[in-house]
Amino acid sequence: MSIGQLLPDRSKLIGQISGWFLPVFLIIAWCIAARNGWISSRILPAPFDIVNSAVSLTVSGELAKNILASAERASWGLLIGGSIGFLLGLLNGLFRTAERFLDTTVQMVRNVPHLALIPLVIIWFGIGEEGKVFLVTLGVFFPIYANTYHGIKTTDPQLIEMGRVYGLSPWQLFSQIIFPGALPSILVGLRYSLGLMWLTLIVAETIATTSGIGYMAMNAREFMQTDVVILAILIYALLGKLADTAVHFLEGRILQWHPGFNHK
Repeated sequence: MSIGQLLPDRSKLIGQISGWFLPVFLIIAWCIAARNGWISSRILPAPFDIVNSAVSLTVSGELAKNILASAERASWGLLIGGSIGFLLGLLNGLFRTAERFLDTTVQMVRNVPHLALIPLVIIWFGIGEEGKVFLVTLGVFFPIYANTYHGIKTTDPQLIEMGRVYGLSPWQLFSQIIFPGALPSILVGLRYSLGLMWLTLIVAETIATTSGIGYMAMNAREFMQTDVVILAILIYALLGKLADTAVHFLEGRILQWHPGFNHK
């Protein structure tokens, strides 16, 4: 076997890292602008100042504590809202009676911006953890519900009919035809939900709290620490990208049978 065969395919490698070209270019341009004083450090600190703040907060343990607090809220919201949305999407997608009774109500509630409920959430739950998790739960619920429902409803009816002709039981029809057919749509809903999860968390953590990335940013704002505020925004962006990459990886593993996801 030659050395060329051992190295990764060049075009494939470039394709994998090409998405990072623009962020790297922007960071370089940012460094140049900061070094030449084209941007005021009060408005946008230099990247090295933000790195120094990250190192300082890491050494003190404050950064890890706040990231863990935010990740815990996000995880609980995703688990609760995602589970309810998924199960309700299955129920309404599979059973016409459930759809008639429930879907209209869900669609009406979906049109209410969940962040507009913050005053009501504070009255219901106060400023504790429950209110923040509730907002994240609402944020992730609707995309997963809508995409699960849509995926079930758009499963190829000819495949379902063929399964019935071959004598498949209702459970076999669901597990072998309907659910695999709905999976691409369900995973799209999950990716969309992850974006909304972090967006909701940013707003939720501006409500009086003592931990979390949002708290760290709000606290820094009080002391005009722009570098820490920018650091918090970058952490949200990186966590969002990390979550999206995880779902994309999952798509590549469990949807290998689908021609749209098989890139081999």
